Amino acid sequence: MSAVRHRPMAPPATGDQGDSDENNFTDDESSPLTHDIYGGSQRTIQETKGWDVFRDPPIKIETGSTANQECLELTIKILKIFAYIITFIIVLTGGVIAKGTVLFMTSQVRKDRKIEYCNKDLGRDKSFVVRLPEEERVAWIWALVIAYSLPEIGALIRAARICFFKTFKVPKTGHFLFVWLMESMSALGTALLMFVVLPQIDAIQGAMLTNCLCVIPGILGLLSRTSKEGKRFIKVIIDLAAVAAQVTGLVIWPLLENRRELWVIPVACIMISCGWWENYVSAQSPLGIVRALGRIKEEMRTTRYFCHMFLSIWKILLFFCVTLLIYWANGDEPSNLFALYGDAFGPHKIVVYELPAGLGGVLPDTLESANIDTVDVDAAYNTVVYVLLLQIFGAYLCYIFGKFACKILIQGFSYAFPVSLTVPITVSFLIAACGIRIDDPCFFHDTIPDYLFFTSPSNFRFNNFVTEQMAWAWILWLLSQTWIALHIWTPKCERLATTEKLFVRPMYSALLIDQSMALNRRRDDQADVKTEDLSEIEKEKGDEYYETISVHTDRSSAPNKPSIKSSDNITRIYTCATMWHETKDEMIEFLKSIMRMDEDQCARRVAQKYLRVLDPDYYEFETHIFFDDAFEISDHSDDDIQCNRFVKLLIGTMDEAASEIHQTTIRLRPPKKYPTPYGGRLVWTLPGKTKFIAHLKDKDRIRHRKRWSQVMYMYYLLGHRLMELPISVDRKDAIAENTYLLTLDGDIDFKPNAVTLLVDLMKKNRNLGAACGRIHPVGSGPMVWYQLFEYAIGHWLQKATEHMIGCVLCSPGCFSLFRGKALMDDNVMKKYTTKPTEARHYVQYDQGEDRWLCTLLLQRGYRVEYSAASDAYTHCPEGFNEFYNQRRRWVPSTIANIMDLLGDAKRTIKINDNISLLYVFYQMMLMGGTILGPGTIFLMLVGAFVAAFRIDNWTSFHYNIVPILAFMVICFTCKANIQLFVAQVLSTCYALIMMAVIVGTALQLGEDGIGSPSAIFLISMVGSFFIAACLHPQEFWCITCGLIYLLSIPSMYLLLILYSIINLNVVSWGTREVVAKKTKKELEAEKKAAEEAKKRVKQKSMLGFLQSGIGDNDDEEGSIEFSLAGLFRCVFCTHGKTSDEKQQLASIAESLDTIKNRIDSIESAVDPHGHHASRHNRRRTTSSGSKDHHLLTSVAEKSGDESDESDSDTSAEPKQERDFLTNPYWIEDPDVRKGEVDFLSSSEIQFWKDLIDQYLYPIDNDPVEQARIAADLIELRNKSVFAFFMANALFVLIVFLLQLNKDKLHIIWPLGVKTNITYIEETSEVHISKEYLQLEPIGLVFVFFFALILVIQFTAMLFHRFGTLSHILASTELNFCKKKSEDLTQDQLIDKHAVEIVKNLQRLQGIDGDYDNDSGSGPDRIARRKTIQNLEKARQPRRQIGTLDVAFKKRFLKLTADAENNPATPILTRRLTMRAETIRALEVRKNSVMAERRKSAMQTLGAKNEYGITTVPAVNNNGVLPNPRSGRVSNAGISIKDVFNVNGGPAEQIYGSNGGGTINQGYEHVIDEDGDGNSLRLTTRNPHQVSWGQNVNGNNTGRL
Repeated sequence: MSAVRHRPMAPPATGDQGDSDENNFTDDESSPLTHDIYGGSQRTIQETKGWDVFRDPPIKIETGSTANQECLELTIKILKIFAYIITFIIVLTGGVIAKGTVLFMTSQVRKDRKIEYCNKDLGRDKSFVVRLPEEERVAWIWALVIAYSLPEIGALIRAARICFFKTFKVPKTGHFLFVWLMESMSALGTALLMFVVLPQIDAIQGAMLTNCLCVIPGILGLLSRTSKEGKRFIKVIIDLAAVAAQVTGLVIWPLLENRRELWVIPVACIMISCGWWENYVSAQSPLGIVRALGRIKEEMRTTRYFCHMFLSIWKILLFFCVTLLIYWANGDEPSNLFALYGDAFGPHKIVVYELPAGLGGVLPDTLESANIDTVDVDAAYNTVVYVLLLQIFGAYLCYIFGKFACKILIQGFSYAFPVSLTVPITVSFLIAACGIRIDDPCFFHDTIPDYLFFTSPSNFRFNNFVTEQMAWAWILWLLSQTWIALHIWTPKCERLATTEKLFVRPMYSALLIDQSMALNRRRDDQADVKTEDLSEIEKEKGDEYYETISVHTDRSSAPNKPSIKSSDNITRIYTCATMWHETKDEMIEFLKSIMRMDEDQCARRVAQKYLRVLDPDYYEFETHIFFDDAFEISDHSDDDIQCNRFVKLLIGTMDEAASEIHQTTIRLRPPKKYPTPYGGRLVWTLPGKTKFIAHLKDKDRIRHRKRWSQVMYMYYLLGHRLMELPISVDRKDAIAENTYLLTLDGDIDFKPNAVTLLVDLMKKNRNLGAACGRIHPVGSGPMVWYQLFEYAIGHWLQKATEHMIGCVLCSPGCFSLFRGKALMDDNVMKKYTTKPTEARHYVQYDQGEDRWLCTLLLQRGYRVEYSAASDAYTHCPEGFNEFYNQRRRWVPSTIANIMDLLGDAKRTIKINDNISLLYVFYQMMLMGGTILGPGTIFLMLVGAFVAAFRIDNWTSFHYNIVPILAFMVICFTCKANIQLFVAQVLSTCYALIMMAVIVGTALQLGEDGIGSPSAIFLISMVGSFFIAACLHPQEFWCITCGLIYLLSIPSMYLLLILYSIINLNVVSWGTREVVAKKTKKELEAEKKAAEEAKKRVKQKSMLGFLQSGIGDNDDEEGSIEFSLAGLFRCVFCTHGKTSDEKQQLASIAESLDTIKNRIDSIESAVDPHGHHASRHNRRRTTSSGSKDHHLLTSVAEKSGDESDESDSDTSAEPKQERDFLTNPYWIEDPDVRKGEVDFLSSSEIQFWKDLIDQYLYPIDNDPVEQARIAADLIELRNKSVFAFFMANALFVLIVFLLQLNKDKLHIIWPLGVKTNITYIEETSEVHISKEYLQLEPIGLVFVFFFALILVIQFTAMLFHRFGTLSHILASTELNFCKKKSEDLTQDQLIDKHAVEIVKNLQRLQGIDGDYDNDSGSGPDRIARRKTIQNLEKARQPRRQIGTLDVAFKKRFLKLTADAENNPATPILTRRLTMRAETIRALEVRKNSVMAERRKSAMQTLGAKNEYGITTVPAVNNNGVLPNPRSGRVSNAGISIKDVFNVNGGPAEQIYGSNGGGTINQGYEHVIDEDGDGNSLRLTTRNPHQVSWGQNVNGNNTGRL
């Protein structure tokens, strides 16, 4: 079989040896490029004649996804700079304000507090002092309670929402009690700190003390360190020092000041620090108790919200109860907190005491004992509210913007830095403010009430601050907190991480905002992955696939199961595109997108393989195209099939697309051809070595249409290639979790970054089943302009709203990413295979298959999201008819799927956490608007006619109802082309009328005023559109097409809806239809039918009737005859008409054919094995319910008129026996290119046969069944039209009658009142009357209905824009915000720019002597072109580089730090051009990586395949097993060239037969005659040496 599998499927060579060379070539997947013209000779060196050196290189065209976006990229970078700065300022300012206001509030809580009062208003020469009344103290106590409670209320609401609308788990009782204990201690400690400790010390000491709240986290972090951590001993020493510093902060003031109440400090601080225990325990701790806490921590990931639904309420109650207890312990009556509440927040008096001059400004201990005058002043009772609001908003903004900084990956500068600076900045402000206030009590007279201020130190001097305030100790406390919270400086979260991944507790602690931000930020307990670990991964898998370990993998999604390998969590993207009848331009755009993905994946693979870098965005990639109706009847015989012109067009455009992407002339190797049970398969290996597989579907062997193509790739990729793997269930689950299907149309245009953004969404949310991007229509003409605005509004408002308040209902099949595991769930993939048996199925299942698939995902509980930053461009209908036919499919399927979802809303709400009852109501509103849309547009036209043309309501009604009813009649009675023609005419007329209506409406609005409902709604709608366009600057110009959209409203929302509903029974695709190729017998039958029809028409005419009396003209003729202008003919001596000689010969030939066919039938019955009986008759149809339809009959036993043998069968030469799984005719078609033929494995063949038998067998053209379905569709159409018509008729009738009787039944609109002033001269009276707008109730309700939808969509759009902006900013890297290159180590430099470096090193342009025919810039740029030199250079022989990684290695070998003396060193990028350290770092990395690969060469034996399954030892390229001992060489003095020399060199043991993917079995390595030690030369192998699977010479060289 081996000899058969690799034989070239071409006619045997005849002639000289050169012809043999031309035909006897093989295709090796590892070298997909070739310079030969297909069918020409295989030459390594391209010889160019001197006169033919002129070039026509591909021109880079920037359209669609490749449009120049430098301005946008620059704008985004500027926005990110602003994001850095603004976020830093807001986090720092919010933290300082929150911290300062808390200290301000606690300063007023102290009992009997006395403060010096400003004498500015009372007397400059006097001194005053004030003692705060109890009302003030009560107000500030309530302020602290409210400030503490608000975040807990927020946590309660969040927990209740998730528990009620999503899923939750109940924790174990013991675990819940432990969590309750720790949270209770935290609440109790906070109350003690706020009401006991901080009021007893000054504000500066209080701010310093907040740095001593990390004792328990420090101890738990110390006990959680494992022996696997690097530099553990040093870290433990620092941990001990940090804990010791924290402990000193707890006891230093109680010891020095010797006050009893200060001994509450250690109790309060330790209890508060218990609240952050969870973030500092690890299940890998060497101590059992810490491991037990780690297990509770793991359980809390799923039970947290259930716990906090109760704990939030408990903590508020506990905090308040402790507050009452402390208030009572201070000798006050707790009931005062309630009795004085009204006075505390209302007007009350402040008593100011005048101090005698003898006190000298010293505040007395008791003001009552001295004879002191008092003054009552009004209290600024609103101050407490303002300070409370400042505290609330400061803490909230600090938390929200801090979380935003983490999400967009600017945590170091904009989160960790400001959080760490909060206390130092607060202390600095307090020192300044307290010093100023002591020196001048009136300094803050106009800012803060004079009786309120921070508790200041008694004798404040800076030297006292250093000694008495323990500033030196505070520095230690600050450093120890920074060390314990060091994790906030080294974040490892992914882009747009969820709150649960960022923070431990669901909300923040408002009273201790900076400590909460630092200690509540979740630590990443994942160990850092070292680049050396990648070699272990390569041992698990063969080199067919490459991977990296993403540090962004959500470990919680994959529990620590020993059976799961690290490679199972690698992102795998299978591109699945459906094609049918795409044009060349559309195919090229699609192929260019795939080529870009191939280039990007290759760069990431090479970067991690050779540069040893970790790429968090790495992915595996493979492309599958499913070509519907890919075959047609061959030109030479009706029994054989060949690829149709669209498949041949795809084959022909591959090279052109690759050349445009790589900017050099590229010829891919011919595709490998596979006969398959469903038709055929073509397999290309792209320049980046990813697979491009085209599945060619034969509609006579497998079911055609798009939905069944989707079933094919789902079952093939997820069923056959995943579920049939002999691996554990856990590994399959992990692989399915990280496997994604990228569904595309055959005309889509996108960039790799668009896919990366969708993958980001998938990684962010494991419940996400599908994600779609922003689809931009491409084309030209008015219909495209209309769709530009329609798509823009649909994405800006509708899809964004669905994403924010629920789920996107449709992820379009032209560009969407589906999670494999979600598709494999119950009632999704299996239900998607449902065969349509009812009329509704054809509408819902086949007309809008992508919407139905999303409906199935939603009904299983998965979420569908929309990413506005992921851009894709698709060709949209440019003609009116094509557009109407496309929407004829979309409108009914959309209504059917939404109705299905709404009908099952109760169960869907129960199972899907993202769909709520409010979202269902929103969709019901939209559905009502869709159904009543035509009636609404009709009423709008009636009213607009009245306003524009000054006619009455009834006349306007008649003018509008007549064309609409006529159009409905035409849609019911006429063919589609007539319907579309009438619709086009009416659309044109309505567009002209709409322009007049716009003018009339403007005039009407001028009369009614700006306050009328119509004016308000119109201004709001236009304003929302304009603001939406401004928020989408990249798409702003789409709004300019709004005028065309406005003119098309009657056509699109009235005529199109009617056309779609009335043609509900038409289930054809409607677009890209072409005429199918027919057999000769079908053409003859059509010809005969046409002639018969012509005769019948002629006989039915008047002349035919008159002529019928004298017989048929064609049967008789006369010896004498004459006629007059063809009106009549006179025939004399008639006789039968004689046939001419050609007709007689044709009749004889037909008789001979009949006789020969009968003889062949007899011979086949007598000798079944004879060559005549082996004719392969292609069956065009299958019997109903047939299960062996994919097996074709091999013997023709028809005779007479039943025989459908073609004329070619009469050839005397015996016909070649064919089997569609072995040697079908299409693989020999010269238009399919000469390429290797291979065959599927037996298991895959059986899979396809079983799949076809089970789900995909062709649906036969059973006339009875088709008639039943057609009747059912018509019945469904009639019911739908009746319901639709009645709903709109009733709506129109009610609203129109109310409009006619508006003076009797109306609602007065309060805005836009007209005031009429009339002066009567006779009586000298002035009459003033007011005229109100009168609105009918139903119309007003409908206006508010649409206004509500507009408000919802606009609000949701604003939130979605913010999320999209965050996603874009998170994906944008600012190089100048990182370390400078000279500050980076060599490894850091390579890691930072690895993918960019590889992309430039692997460029095919310039690798074979290509040149850039330009010379800089300036006025003499054209004159400086080195045209002649470049032409002479192009004349030199060039050698082909097979793949992108080979191009990379060729340049990589020539890298040297001495760039000036080595012109071979490539220019990397403009940013890295002159950096010698970059080249030096690459050179060092090159040597070290090659040494590592050389060391691992001896482990080739026992290599494992992709999924870690042990296979037979690999055979190297020479056809022999590698010798492990030959790899034992010293690493010193290793030659890089030897390592890369995979053709017979030592590196062959590294790569094996599939190793680096650079082995070209068509070439062999030769010694470089030029002595260039850093280049590879390829030469053609001798074809006589080629042998498959055996050693020709009998020795160990094994050379082919």
